[in-house]
Amino acid sequence: MHKANKIASSSSIDFYTANTSSSLELPLMEGGIAAGFPSPAQDYIDLKIDLNKELIANPSSTFYGRVKGASMKDAGIEDGDILVIDKSLEPRDGDTAVCFIDGEFTLKYIKIEPDAVYLVPANSKFQPIKVTEDNNFCIWGVVTYSIKNHKNKKRATPNP
Repeated sequence: MHKANKIASSSSIDFYTANTSSSLELPLMEGGIAAGFPSPAQDYIDLKIDLNKELIANPSSTFYGRVKGASMKDAGIEDGDILVIDKSLEPRDGDTAVCFIDGEFTLKYIKIEPDAVYLVPANSKFQPIKVTEDNNFCIWGVVTYSIKNHKNKKRATPNP
């Protein structure tokens, strides 16, 4: 397995190239996984999935990013999560995007209005940023997927 190649780092995200030259087909449970009541176990798993093919539509313009910070935590994107970022997609209002503003990368929702663009966090501790003519700004890429590590996360104890 090839380790991801870090190409850049900022205070809010580390960037890696997407290596799609390899393929690894993993078993896929065709009937889904019950998140409510348990369902009978399947005796076999007959489908395979290759995450490179599933997650990356445009290999030459796709990068990974590891999130640093909490500005998008209420969108379920937290510190340490891995993002799949496609630079070839045309940004649309409401997309989650990696933006470059005044020398820094940031991860935010983009709100596109006729006379302005806003970078909107998903955390009430952060304020939206109005992009003006005075800003050095570009939408670097659109986030298509986020990947979380669920192993050994602290679980909330249910209240009886």
